[in-house]
Amino acid sequence: MAETRRPHRNRSVLVSGASIAGPAIAYWLHRHGFDVTVVEKAGSVRGGGYPIDIRGTALEVVRRMNVLPRLQKAHVNTDRITFVDTDGSTIAALSAESLAIGAGQDLEVQRGDLTETLYDAVRESVTFLFNDSVAALDDRPDGMEATFRSGARHTFDVVIGADGIHSHTRRLVFGREEPFHHYLGSCFAGFTVPNHLGLSHEGMVWNTPSRRAALYAAGSGGQVFGLLSFRRPDLPFDVLRDPGAQRELVAAAFPDVCWEIPRMVAEMRAAEDLFVDAISQIRMTQWSQGRVALVGDAAYAPSFLTGQGTSLALVGAYVLAGELATHADHTEAFDAYDRVMRPFAALNQKLANGGDTPLFPATEESLQERNAALRALSTLPADSGDDAYSALALPDYE
Repeated sequence: MAETRRPHRNRSVLVSGASIAGPAIAYWLHRHGFDVTVVEKAGSVRGGGYPIDIRGTALEVVRRMNVLPRLQKAHVNTDRITFVDTDGSTIAALSAESLAIGAGQDLEVQRGDLTETLYDAVRESVTFLFNDSVAALDDRPDGMEATFRSGARHTFDVVIGADGIHSHTRRLVFGREEPFHHYLGSCFAGFTVPNHLGLSHEGMVWNTPSRRAALYAAGSGGQVFGLLSFRRPDLPFDVLRDPGAQRELVAAAFPDVCWEIPRMVAEMRAAEDLFVDAISQIRMTQWSQGRVALVGDAAYAPSFLTGQGTSLALVGAYVLAGELATHADHTEAFDAYDRVMRPFAALNQKLANGGDTPLFPATEESLQERNAALRALSTLPADSGDDAYSALALPDYE
């Protein structure tokens, strides 16, 4: 793609967040001729983390970024998923093919491999400000003045919030999170644990109608990713902000003495990388205001139940950058971004199905239906999102 020649205005852009959507949109903005600064409160891009999926339209985005070969090398080959019963016995051990995992060209990579790939693709082209964040935004006639936590002040033509489901940028511009936060009735805890079971390129899943425990080995190393998720009727916002209370909340939901549950709870209590949050979506009637626009989870988090958060972030970054490149006025660009992305984001959010999915059955009936299919060595009950994954044909912004 050749650089897009643009009029002078809207050439300087501040991107808040350096996880996935942030470096992705920084890459495309630079390709289109913008001057880009990315601010990130952490000291560096974050490695490690759980496996994530890149599917459908998002595969075309990473192909156009010229990072597809690197991500293909980082692809996680999952050989099987074993489902265990409440007593720890095996219900079924199914191959990735029978579960439609990694079907076709879909990619599954460690989150850290993706963030490092995106960062490497743009690190020499844009300015990164680590260990800092935006403290205030002031919309002035000549641009948006950003005051940073470090005390520095700079004016930009456009500001992009790419800082996740609990976006600070969104809070500064649109107000508190609660009106946009749609809780799906569950919470989760993710953390790494020692690989006591010797798992290699595989996962294990334990369910009751309201809870799930999973262990996932992306390779054959000494650590695996643990996940504990559970239903709860109310959203414990205050608890989720207190690290000590988080651990107690999760432990109380898993008193079971079976399978690996006691060991996982003990490891969760001691984990240094514990991440606890609600399973939720962000739904907004508008993704921009003035000179500020949101992208990725900050605007339309679909929840990890859909497996589409990463893909939406990659596609949204491509579209928003492209619309800014092809419109002289940022307001027109933001409106066009909304028209292109909103149907795609809404379709993918619907995959959450209110929180009742084959891997996280909400009712005893759903659990028994799934287990019967597993015992018959069939596939999981139909839950295909293939149409949603590829529902958007990428515009060409050259």
